[in-house]
Amino acid sequence: MEVEVQAPGGPAGAPTHAGHARSVTGNATQEDRPAAPDATAALPDDQTLVVRAREGDLGAFEMLVRRYQRPIYQLAFRMLRDAGEAEDVTQEVFLTSWRRLPELREAGAFGGWMYRSATNRCLNLLRRRRPVAPLAADTEPGHPPDTSPLSDPERALGMAEGLQVLTAALDELTPEQRAVWLLFEVHGRSYAEIAQVLDVSPQAVRGRLARARAQLVERMSSWR
Repeated sequence: MEVEVQAPGGPAGAPTHAGHARSVTGNATQEDRPAAPDATAALPDDQTLVVRAREGDLGAFEMLVRRYQRPIYQLAFRMLRDAGEAEDVTQEVFLTSWRRLPELREAGAFGGWMYRSATNRCLNLLRRRRPVAPLAADTEPGHPPDTSPLSDPERALGMAEGLQVLTAALDELTPEQRAVWLLFEVHGRSYAEIAQVLDVSPQAVRGRLARARAQLVERMSSWR
């Protein structure tokens, strides 16, 4: 799936190529050959690309699309379990971000903005499918701190059978708990970032993550 960004009209400039001197034998010498591109050169960060995109650089926005298209689609698919809906969400997220790019206050916050938009769209779709149990208990105190290493559900991600069991277990979580678990364990977002995505406190994020982990471990106990 590709998100296409239409370039402005007008003919593109013809590329120019500098001529290379030849040796007397007709073959290019080591000095004559063009230098290979530096594979280690740092790519522009999000802030740089957003600033350039705001100025009308479509190439910069296309780089942002390539950078975030796959993780946003993966998040949507794991949330929705439907490839068509995940594609629709991904398309809508990037089209909306292009139109509303001037509204982004902090250019460096583009990634979090994408995750928030995608997560909210997925949660809205899931809420329409079935009623969701109240989440007040997610913010109850007394949950242990999240300093333990990854548990069996996370290790199971690398195994086909375990992945099937984990997928079924994820489907049993509330949409909010599923979002927290995926954003933290799969996409590596911090408590603060997830709190901004879901518009809740970091303490609520910790509570939901702890409950999600406990439920996943319980559901996967038979697989172990």
